Amino acid sequence: MFHDILVPLDLEDPKIWSRALDAAVILARTFDAKLHLLTVLPEFGLPSVAQYFPPDYEEKRRREARMGLETVAKTRLPDDVRFDLIVGEGTVWREILRVAEERRCDLVVMGSHVPGLRDYVLGANATRVAQRARSSVMIVRSEKAA
Repeated sequence: MFHDILVPLDLEDPKIWSRALDAAVILARTFDAKLHLLTVLPEFGLPSVAQYFPPDYEEKRRREARMGLETVAKTRLPDDVRFDLIVGEGTVWREILRVAEERRCDLVVMGSHVPGLRDYVLGANATRVAQRARSSVMIVRSEKAA
């Protein structure tokens, strides 16, 4: 049923994605699917902002993000689950949609917290992905709603 499963991870907040990754592993094993682990680095915004960072700053943060994904894969993925690691850059929800299309993922499994008022006003990444994705989207809550 599923062949390629995208799992977006905010490496700074494992509480949000931990249960989603567990669910994705079960699905990958069930359907012999490949997991695509994605983390997204924010852009600098204006090009003039980049001048205030050391010349190798972008490469260094991409390398650190890649190492973070490798650690997650090594510690959380069983040996029988196929995977690849992707470091994206830009707006989180747009990058998730872009990678899902590029890798032809037929499912996105992502974590989300229980929404608060702020999320209804600004819109959470999970909401935007669910509304716009061409593939199926499974949103796994990081905690049970009260």
